[in-house]
Formats: sequence, C-alpha cells, structure tokens
Amino acid sequence: MTNFLIMIISKNITINGAESKLIAIDIFLPDNSEKCPVVVYAHGFCGFKDWGNFDLIAKTFVESGMAFIKFNFSHNGTTPEFPQDFVDLEAFGNNNYSKELTDLRAVIDWITKKDNQYLKRTSHEKLYLIGHSMGGGMSILHSAEDSRIKKLATWAAIAACKTPWGNWDTERLELWKKMGVQFYTNGRTKQDLPLYYQLYEDYLQHEDEYNIPNKIATLTIPVLICQGTKDTAVTMDSALLLHKSLPNSTLFTIESDHVFGRSHPWLTEELPVATVALVAETIKFFCKD
Repeated sequence: MTNFLIMIISKNITINGAESKLIAIDIFLPDNSEKCPVVVYAHGFCGFKDWGNFDLIAKTFVESGMAFIKFNFSHNGTTPEFPQDFVDLEAFGNNNYSKELTDLRAVIDWITKKDNQYLKRTSHEKLYLIGHSMGGGMSILHSAEDSRIKKLATWAAIAACKTPWGNWDTERLELWKKMGVQFYTNGRTKQDLPLYYQLYEDYLQHEDEYNIPNKIATLTIPVLICQGTKDTAVTMDSALLLHKSLPNSTLFTIESDHVFGRSHPWLTEELPVATVALVAETIKFFCKD
C-alpha cells in the first residue's frame, strides 16, 4: 500500500490535441522504482478532469499501486489556465466525437512516447482505460481501434453518440440545422453553452464508426460495465445494451445516480459510499490477472 507522502503528482501538463488545442493532463503515481499499471480516465459531457475532487479518486488508485492519468478534452470548454471553468465556449460549441477520439489517442500516445519522463515508471503492458458517460462511449470506440488498451472499465457509459441531442424532436433538429446552433443549459453553472450543428454532421459522417454497441462487440479485452440503477441521465438500458452486445463483459450495478453520489465542488476528503464501491470494484477488476 503506497502512502500519500510518497506519491508523485504533476498537474496541468499540456500536449496538443485536436486542431492543436491544448489538452491539460494530470498524472499521479507511486514514487518507487517499480513499473506500475497505468489507468487513464476520460470525463463525460460537461465534465472535466477535476470535477467532484477527482484527485481523491486518483490517489485511491495510486494507493493500489497504479499510476492514474486524467485529462481535459481539448474542446470541453476549459483551458489549461482555467481547468475547472467553461471559459472557452467557442471550443465547447465546436467539440465533436471525432475530436474527442483524436484527443484520447493523443493522450495514449503521450503516455507511451520514449521521451515521456514517466516512461520508466509505467508498464504499457498494463495500460487500462476508464470512461464516464460520454467519455465511456469514447473509450469503447477507442479501445476497439487501439491494441495498447489491455482492459476497459466504463462508468455510466452512453450507448449511442447522441449527446445531448438524442431526445430532441424533428422540429428542434431542423431548427438546429437552419440556425447552425442550439444551446444546452448547464444545470450547475447555469451557462447557456453553444452546440454548433457540426456536432450532428460529425455523427452523420461517421454513424457506422460510432456505433458503440457494434464496437464493444468486437472487443477481446476484459471489460467492466458499471452503472447506477437510479441514473436518469444515462439509464440502465444503456448498460444492459452494452452488456448484451458483449456478453462476456462484467456488469456491476449499484443503487446510485449518474455521478455515483458526488457533486461539484466536492469539499470533503471522503468520497460518497457509492463512489467508494465503484472505485473498489474497478481497482479489483484491473488487479485481476
């Protein structure tokens, strides 16, 4: 068990992402000479790497002997200077699935580069991926194309690339096409965040490639599907569809919501019961031979 006092933490390292916009990366790892497994976390829609004091989760993984990497997608609306605030609404409006997949690959490439200063401390034979919500969908799509990923865990993952417009009616979709923009109100910040029509066009151009159930069905690596039974944002139906598409995956359910009991800001040093159980199950999955 690694003590918090002998842990290396480096925050807001920057690399180039989609369209050369910067990705901010945090890395947490044990301060020892042994190569350790690497866990990469991809956040969801309207999320960011520090949401809900995610450092606490990162440290829990390090206590179990793993390096933990989390990052902000390049077009999620934050910047390296303001990694927790939606200050770049133009970037947010121009985000899409292709860009997030480009970012995810850039992060994996960065981890495995020969000039990465942490290369000698991490084992790329044990490179694992976690994705939450939309990040879960992106993680499934990426894992289907990247043999470097050895295990995958999803937390409340989407089963269709239709965030957040999947339930919009035809009239609103037509208005979106006509106006070129619709707005999504962030329930936490109350900001009206732009969604440019290019998001829908990106989906249409890659509809087959972005079929998440079809992609997860091709995976031959171990997969853990985690889902809160009280999740109203991404319901149990999504988890059941993913599990049905890959029957040999492991399905873990817990009585909780979309964020497993957390909120932002999370000001205490203790995680909620549901998150503790979720993290423990994920660590057990990654540690299993």
